[in-house]
Amino acid sequence: MDFKTADICDDYASKLEVCQSEFKSYGEKPKFFGPVATVKVFEDNVLVVESLESIPEGSVLVVDGGGSRRCALMGDRLGGIAETRKLAGVIINGCVRDSEDLAKLDVGIFALGSNPLKSKKEGKGEKQVTVTFGGIDWKPGLFVYADQDGVIVSEQKLL
Repeated sequence: MDFKTADICDDYASKLEVCQSEFKSYGEKPKFFGPVATVKVFEDNVLVVESLESIPEGSVLVVDGGGSRRCALMGDRLGGIAETRKLAGVIINGCVRDSEDLAKLDVGIFALGSNPLKSKKEGKGEKQVTVTFGGIDWKPGLFVYADQDGVIVSEQKLL
């Protein structure tokens, strides 16, 4: 489905929140939308993998990585899981790696930046909890719409 966040904002401004973080698109899909699933981690991607492997098809995994740019929370292997499981996308408050490979995956991937260093593998963090970044309280079950103009969140499905 084709959409523009600008048009959604024009039609539903009172029902939306606009994320104040600016992301770079890394996946092949420059726009995506779906219900939110969340994970909160810091420089450790074990729970990111678990979430990618378990959330429903069509979901958007929102990863609060604390905004860290010291390592990547997703690379080509995790991006491949998201694509294979037909997730709508992944939004990372943190970094990715394997950018060239991610660009070939049929999935939306937004992140703050890239870093070639892999993350720790300790399994620390929380899944399906409210996470806060970019001026948004990201709750599981909200709906997110992302494109080149930005990222918006609604309590209701708008498309």
